Amino acid sequence: MRLHVELVLEVAEPEELTGAALDRIDTDELMPDEERAHASSSVSVDSAEALAYLVDPFDLVGDVPGVELAQASWSCEQIDYDPDADGWDIDEEDGETDEDGQDDGTDRAAPVT
Repeated sequence: MRLHVELVLEVAEPEELTGAALDRIDTDELMPDEERAHASSSVSVDSAEALAYLVDPFDLVGDVPGVELAQASWSCEQIDYDPDADGWDIDEEDGETDEDGQDDGTDRAAPVT
């Protein structure tokens, strides 16, 4: 089963985000020193990289009964967000259908309040 989640986030405090990512990198005992230096450099110059170091897909499903994470990939990128522009309608169907060509009903949109 594949779970597709798309989030649009506003980073109000980029310094806090960067600091938290650097703290996580510094305390990761399994990360080799060469990788640690590269990761620290990356998160220091790019908030999207910092966010990617702080988001862990296992945290999303780790406590879901009967589910085991088999594989995960994720990425973060800087975007210009305009909720009124075409393509940003969170309620818009993504076109997925079941075997009969019918909407499979699995798309979920959670309002941000």
